[in-house]
Amino acid sequence: MNSIRHRRRTLLGLPVLAAALITATGCSSADDSARAAVPGPGAKVTKLCQNLDKVLPSKVDGQDRRDPEPASALTAGWGDPAIILRCGVERPAEMSDPEADGVEVDKVGWLLQKRQDGSFRFTTTLRTAYVEVTIPKGRTGDGLAPLVDLAPAVKKAIPEGIAS
Repeated sequence: MNSIRHRRRTLLGLPVLAAALITATGCSSADDSARAAVPGPGAKVTKLCQNLDKVLPSKVDGQDRRDPEPASALTAGWGDPAIILRCGVERPAEMSDPEADGVEVDKVGWLLQKRQDGSFRFTTTLRTAYVEVTIPKGRTGDGLAPLVDLAPAVKKAIPEGIAS
């Protein structure tokens, strides 16, 4: 059974979970290939990210895997508009904020950030590498479903601990 735990805090007057569940419309880019900046972590984190890439699901939120450009074992994508995963990202500054919003999905903690463009960015907490998942504005209607699909792979490939 999937478990989702979440610390309540208001976001623009709405509970965070409700905000994540709001259906929004969006447009895909003119070209159909998603792009994602490839992180540049050290060797230890790169190895963890390569292991994660090997166990990522072929579908997330019912969408087929369509990796972004440039191709890298540190990035992955699903659907159009694409849900983008980047492994080995830097620690977000917001993790130092005791008032930051967070959720726990199947025993994987995530920092939640609503972005100005209407998308949501989630970054793992208490893992030895930071994994970032961006859910575009046009895909936020399914709430935390992408994290439910990704949690088993993160648990398997990225050990609990503090990223260095």
